[in-house]
Formats: sequence, structure tokens, C-alpha cells
Amino acid sequence: MMDFYRISIRLKKIISEQEKRMKILDKDVAKALGLDPQYYAVIKRRNKIPYEAIAFYCKEYKISMNWILLNQEPEYLT
Repeated sequence: MMDFYRISIRLKKIISEQEKRMKILDKDVAKALGLDPQYYAVIKRRNKIPYEAIAFYCKEYKISMNWILLNQEPEYLT
């Protein structure tokens, strides 16, 4: 089952590499996904995954949605 916490960890890892910073906060993830930080806090508390925002983010940066959502590496990398 998909877990908001694990998905946010993978997003923070990507954002950390993009921005060359070690500490990525929830507000940084919200900004990257194009979400209001207050809304991000609400969906985090409710464990509601923002699929549409993640899909647009993945498309923009050419990132595998399978890796973010399911922790699946693309077949060509295995």
C-alpha cells in the first residue's frame, strides 16, 4: 500500500539532489509540487496522496512515477 510518508521521503530525495541541499522541508516539497504549504500540511495529516501534482512534477522532470509511488525501478535500470 502506498504511504504518504514514504512517498514524501522519495520526493525529498529528488528535490535534495536537484537543489544541492541536504535538508528539504515539507514547504519545499509543496512548492515543487505546485501546492500551497498549508494544503500540503492538511493532506499530509490526512495521508492523502496528491497524485495529479506528482504526475505533473514527474512529467516536468522526467522522473518515474512508479519509483515515487511504488518504489519500483524502471526495467531498464534493473
